[in-house]
Formats: sequence, structure tokens, C-alpha cells
Amino acid sequence: MNKNYQNVNNLRVSDKLLSFVNKELLKNLEISPETFWSGFDTVVHDLAPQNKKLIQLREDLQKKIDEWHIKNKGKEINIEEYKKFLKEIGYLKEEGPDFKIETKNVDEEISKIAGPQLVVPIMNARYALNAANARWVSLYDSLYGTDIIESEEGGSERYDPNRGQEVIKYVREFFDKYIPINGTSWKNIAALKIIDKELIILKDKKEYKLKDKDKFVGHRGNANKPEAVILKNNNLHFEIIINPKAFSAAHDIAGISDVIVESAVSTICDNEDSVAAVDAEDKVACYRNWLGLMKGDLKVQFEKNGKNLERKLNPDRSYISKDGKGLKLHGRSLLLVRNVGHLMTNSSIFLKDGSEVPEGIMDAFITTAAALHDLKKKRNSRTGSVYVVKPKMHGPDETAFTNLIFSKVEEVLNLPKYTCKIGVMDEERRTSANLKECIRSLKNRVFFINTGFLDRTGDEMHTSMEAGPMIKKGDMKSSKWITAYENNNVDVGLSCGFSGKAQIGKGMWAMPDKMKDMMEQKTGHLKAGANCAWVPSPTAAALHALHYHEINIFNEQKKLIDREPAKLDDLLTIPVADRPNWSVEDINKEISNSAQTLLGYVVRWVDQGVGCSKVPDINNIGLMEDRATLRISSQHIANWIHHGITTKIQVTEIMKEMAKIVDDQNKDDPLYVKMSGNYENSIAFQTACDLVFKGKEQPSGYTEPLLHLNRLKKKSNLSSKSN
Repeated sequence: MNKNYQNVNNLRVSDKLLSFVNKELLKNLEISPETFWSGFDTVVHDLAPQNKKLIQLREDLQKKIDEWHIKNKGKEINIEEYKKFLKEIGYLKEEGPDFKIETKNVDEEISKIAGPQLVVPIMNARYALNAANARWVSLYDSLYGTDIIESEEGGSERYDPNRGQEVIKYVREFFDKYIPINGTSWKNIAALKIIDKELIILKDKKEYKLKDKDKFVGHRGNANKPEAVILKNNNLHFEIIINPKAFSAAHDIAGISDVIVESAVSTICDNEDSVAAVDAEDKVACYRNWLGLMKGDLKVQFEKNGKNLERKLNPDRSYISKDGKGLKLHGRSLLLVRNVGHLMTNSSIFLKDGSEVPEGIMDAFITTAAALHDLKKKRNSRTGSVYVVKPKMHGPDETAFTNLIFSKVEEVLNLPKYTCKIGVMDEERRTSANLKECIRSLKNRVFFINTGFLDRTGDEMHTSMEAGPMIKKGDMKSSKWITAYENNNVDVGLSCGFSGKAQIGKGMWAMPDKMKDMMEQKTGHLKAGANCAWVPSPTAAALHALHYHEINIFNEQKKLIDREPAKLDDLLTIPVADRPNWSVEDINKEISNSAQTLLGYVVRWVDQGVGCSKVPDINNIGLMEDRATLRISSQHIANWIHHGITTKIQVTEIMKEMAKIVDDQNKDDPLYVKMSGNYENSIAFQTACDLVFKGKEQPSGYTEPLLHLNRLKKKSNLSSKSN
């Protein structure tokens, strides 16, 4: 081991990480490697013991909660007694007086512009660049390529002119609703031009104007024959491209060839649930991509349809304002970085006692140091902020610890206090129940709170594992606690002054092929008061952006601020099944569904190091999945085994049957290794089984410890074979 590590002060640092930090990360910065490592050494040795205590506190609280449920087995839970108990053990904190967050220097994409938020695995440079560039996406392409437009040629590569006409019709009807013309419709317009700072629309040899002239903000090209016209509604832009020679404008008398929609206003570059980063090699790959984004020089070459292509970051978009001045709009999504939580350690660095470095502390230093390059140029954050999304924190003690970590990072990197802004993932039960106090501990840093149904459900089940058998997964979304959870997140955010200052977010649309359903359902997130919601692709971002033209979020939030807040009693109502009388068929169907999903994701994670992918479910519907999917599925089956709804033998048989289905679903993947017929030797299959059968013992029901252990085992096997 020593030959791959260097001694740096009291640390042993992987050669790969040390070389990256010294030669790439800190290059052209005012901070020397000596200063960085000296500061990191001091801070990590100071904070690591506190990190351990917080993880131990999680275990201690869980043990007490388990004992309480065992002691009260068979009794109906008295909510007042339950709350009293949770307060006595320190799980529930006393709520302090009302306050407002004091976060400063926040970019408009966070405070003033409501819109879709992309989440992208930072380990994949091409995906990361696509996401960063998804600020502007073709609406025509996004509609044409999805199930929103119905036509016979839907799945064909051949252009269908009828389908193309349906796309144009869809966009014109949308404009008629949200950017209306006074006295006529956008349909069959003949031309657009600019006269005296106003957009003039020609139709039937007459001139018309917009009902709201302020929705026109600029153009490109000649005012009499513009190449592009820029419109704005609810702080989001459309760019109408006028190019009569373009193939897509062949049937358009106005020569409009495309409409570009401002889409992914912000993007989370994820080091956590959507990546499989288990060692120094993986972590450096993630850090290097984030560094490239912050420096603005990330590029990737690839081949597509026989052509060699290069992807890089898009420049800003230049226009002429209605006043005849130069106008620029940001060409890229505002990039946020998600670090890992407090639980995991990583072998990239060893501390003086021989223990692995807390991975979250390492992430904090290195991702912030990378952002120093942007702070000099201010291309990503124009206000000089670094946006860090912090997941899986349990209660105010842990959010306060995050505040401490970033205070230390700022001291070492010589940054003004509160440069680092923190996004709080409200996905653990102890955080939900104490959300106001969590926010208070970060009141000068918090820029977002976001709900995560899957992780939150996983923690709900693990925390109350001994309370009884849980209801079916599909019934969770209509249960009392989940409604209270989603509403509480908005209620607390609004009462703490988030509206117009910070984001209140909602979770992912997981079905990238079901865009018609998304357009019908995802308005619910806006009506619930969220000013950003997660989408899995640039196409989904472009389409979901239309919802933010339909609904003015800040007006919605004003309506919601006076509603009766969600009740803590509802939030703490445990979703146990009351005398379940499910048939064997029902039980096996539920387990099969969870097992298939679990295996489909684990096999790619362990065997190929893919942390996020479109995994076909049992009905062959592709779902975008990350580790949160595993947590809910593994905890659910573990709970049912523990309470005798099913048995380990029965689950094992179902896992084997589902492995055959997953093998068949992946038969066209040349890198795929079958699990069926080789169950004992398949590391992926054994990992999936362990996630269930050892699920009750896993810290907070998390999947990372077992996934990391087995991915490292797989990498070691691959390495020994290649040697």
C-alpha cells in the first residue's frame, strides 16, 4: 500500500489524488500545495472525531427507537407519548422563535428565476457538459422526439412532415396562451420585425403587437429581417430562430426554423447518489470533471453515427436589446455541486490513526478549491458564491456540523465567510421533523431545500423497522406522513423567508420516455410551491420549463404562505400496515417488483461502475435510477422478512427469478455479465441479496457501505485478471 501513497504532514495521500491536487487543482491559484495540505491536515484531524460522534449518535438513537417499539409491540401508538419519548432521547428538538434566512450574494437562478433543475453524474464528462449546456434547448426537437406529439412515424428515423406540423401547432398554441398577440394568433403569421423598440407581427398584410410589449426583450440580425427574436415570460426566455432556408422552416411562411427554450436554469453536478466512486481513481475522475467545468475548459471527444465530435461548454448568447444596446444572456446552467454525506469514509487519504478520511470533508475542500477558478472569472456564479448540495444530514446537529466544515474550508482557502452556500436535502426523518432548526443552523448559507421521496421513505422504514410491517411501496405516496412531509418542506421554507431568496425544490421525474405523463403531472410540483423540480435530461428540462410559463411560482408561494402548516403528528405517523391480509400472490408481486429494480441497478453499479442509468422495470418501462431506489426497495423487503410477511428462502427464490429477467433485459449490452446460473460467484447478485438480508443492520438503511465494499472487490478482480 505504501508505494501508492505519499506522506504529507500527518496524512497518507494516494499518489493519484496528490498529483491531481498539486498539479491540476491548485495550478494558477493563490494557494500553494503546502498551505492547502497543512490546512486540510489540521482541519480533518480536528473534525473527524466530531464526524464519528455524529454517526454514533445516529446508531444510539436508532437503538433506543427500536427498543421503544419492541417494548410497545402490539399496542396502538399514542402520538403524544411517542413525541414525548422522541424529545427525551434528543431526536426531536425544541423549536426556537421565528426567523428569516440571511443568505447573501445569491445568483438570480437561485433567487428570482424559477425553472427546471437537472441532476447529472459528474463522473461522466459528456453528460456533465450536456447538462451544463441544457440552459438552452430546442423546443421543436424536444417535442418532435417524445410521446407528447402523436403520429404514425413516432419511432421512425425518417422525418414525418405531419409530425413536424403538429410540433409547430403545439408551440404556436402555447404562445397564444402565454405570449399573446393583440388581435390575432401566432398561427400562420407571415413575418416578424422590430420597429421603434417594439416587436411587430405581420399577418394577412396587417401589423400586430404583443398584448404585453415587455415580453419582447431583443433580437439578433437586422431589425427589418431578424435572425432571432427574444421573448421573456416569468423570467424565462424563448428564442425564435428565423431561417427560411432551413429544412424545418420549409412549411413556415414566417421562416421560423426553431424555438429555443430556456430550460435547465440550474444543474446539480453529483458526486453522490448517481456515481459509483469508491477509491482515489474514481474520486479524481469526478473532481477533474468538476474542475474542468469551473475552469470552463472541460471538453470531450466522441464518435456518433460515424462522425468524430467534440463537446465543450457553450458561450453566452449575444443579442441586441430593444433599446439597441448589446445584450447577453447566460449560455449555461448555473452549476451546483453535490458532495457526499457524513457517513462514508474513503481510502484516498489515511489519517494519522490509520483510519480513512471522512469523504464529505474531503469533498468539501476539493470541490470548493475547484470553484476558486470560477470565483476569479465569475462565469458560473456572477455573485461570487459556491453552491454545495449536502445530502443525508440527520437533524440540526449535523447541519450545524456542515456549517462548521465549510467555515473551516473558507478559512484554509482564504475565502470570505459564507462564500460557500449549502443546499439541504430534506430526505431523512430527523431532518424533516426538525427542519426549521436545521435551516436556522445554516441561516447564512442555505440556498435551497429539496425533498427526496425515495430516500425519505427508506429512512422512514428503517427508523421504524420494529414498529411493524410497512404498507406497500405504491401506497406510500398517498400515506399521511408523505403528504405532511412534502407540505412541511414548503411551509417551513416559506416561513423562513425562502421566496425570492432561495430555492424550494421537489424530486425527480424518473421516466424519461414518458414525457406526455410528465407534462400532465409535474405541474403538481409548481402548484405545491416549488420553484425548482428535478428532471433527468435536457429534453425533459425543455418540456418542464413550459410549466414555469404557465404558473408564476412566486404568486403561488404568496397564496401558500398563509395556509395551515403541516402537522408534526401527521409527519410522525408511521406507515405500518394495519392487520395486513395480503395474498401470497400480492406479496410475491410486491417483492418481485422491488427485487427486479434492485438487481437491475446493482448489477451495473458493481460490475460496470455505473451509478445512474435508465433501468427497465418489471414492465420494461425505463426508470432513471440512483442509490435512493435501492434504499427504499431493500428496506421494504428487509422489513417484510423481519415481520414474517415473507421469508428469506422465498425472497432468495424471487431474486433468482428476477436475475433471469434482468439478464434478458441486458442481453444486448456487450459489457454485461450474467447473474443467473452463477449466483454464488456473481458479486453483483450477492450484493443485491446482502442489501436485503443485511438491510436491517445497515446504518440508517444506507446502501453505500455494501455497494462500495463489493465494487472494490469487483475492481480488484478485474485488475488481477488484466494483470
